[in-house]
Amino acid sequence: MKKFTSYARGFTLIELLVVIAIIGILASVVLVSLGTARSKGNESAIKANVSGIRTQAELAVANNANVYGPASISVATTLAGCQGLAGTIFTDVTIQNQMKSAYDAGYKAISCAAKSDAWGVAVGLSSSANGYYCVDSTGNATTTTNATPVNATTTKCQ
Repeated sequence: MKKFTSYARGFTLIELLVVIAIIGILASVVLVSLGTARSKGNESAIKANVSGIRTQAELAVANNANVYGPASISVATTLAGCQGLAGTIFTDVTIQNQMKSAYDAGYKAISCAAKSDAWGVAVGLSSSANGYYCVDSTGNATTTTNATPVNATTTKCQ
C-alpha cells in the first residue's frame, strides 16, 4: 500500500509577514537617507550660487568704474528688493539669476547690502535652523545663524 505524504509547498503566513516587515524597515531607512541627501544637495546648490555672485560681482564692478553701489548704503531683505537696488551690482542680470536660484533652493530668505566700496549678500539655507550662507566683497564666505546676516553699516557678513 502506498503512503501519501502531504508536503505543503509554499510559505506560511508568518514567513510572509516577516519578509514584508523586513522590506518595510529597509524602505524606511532608505527614505530617511534620501531626505538628508536632498537637503544637503539643496544647501550645496545655494552655496554654489551665492559663491558665484562673488565672481560675477568682481566682473560687474570692473565694468562699473570700480564701484559696487551708491555712496550711501543700500539694504534689502527680499528677493525683489535685492534685485531692484538701483545703482548697485545687484542689478546685473547674472547676479539676479544666481540670487533667484539660491533663493528658490533655500528657505526663501535673503538679505543684501551694497555701498560704493563694499557689498554683501546672504541667502537662507534649507531650513531656518540652518541659518544663512553669506558672502561679501572682502572674500568672506560663511554660514551664520545671525538674524541679520549682512551688517547694514559695513555690508559685511556677521
